[in-house]
Parts: sequence; C-alpha cells; structure tokens
Amino acid sequence: MRGLTKQIEDEEYCMDILTQSLAIQKSLSSLNKLIVENHIRTHIKDQLPVNQSQQHLLDELLALYELNNRRGRQ
Repeated sequence: MRGLTKQIEDEEYCMDILTQSLAIQKSLSSLNKLIVENHIRTHIKDQLPVNQSQQHLLDELLALYELNNRRGRQ
C-alpha cells in the first residue's frame, strides 16, 4: 500500500499505478478467501449440528463465497 501511495504522490505512469493497485486487490481477495474459509471451518462448523451433511454444508458455503467473488469481478 505504501508503494501505491508513493506512486500516486509521485504522479507515476497510470499503467504502473493500475498494475500495482490490481496486484494489491488480488492479494487482498486471496487473504479474504483464507479468512472466510478459516471462519467457516472453525467458528461456523462449531455451530452446525454434527451429522453426515455437515461437510456438505461447509462446502456449499465455500462455493457460495467463490460464486459471489466471481460475479463481483464481472
């Protein structure tokens, strides 16, 4: 982020700024996915009834998150 801020302040070439911005966004998206996966597999899993369909529910939640992210990029 500091690098992007410096690029903007220094009025660097727009394509370089956009490239850096997109790289940051992709990194944050990956981080968000890891955080959501961890939350689902730990906190949410503990709230679900223990049965055979628990894994199916967790997989469905993760698939929904993935679907939402793909639609958000269009």
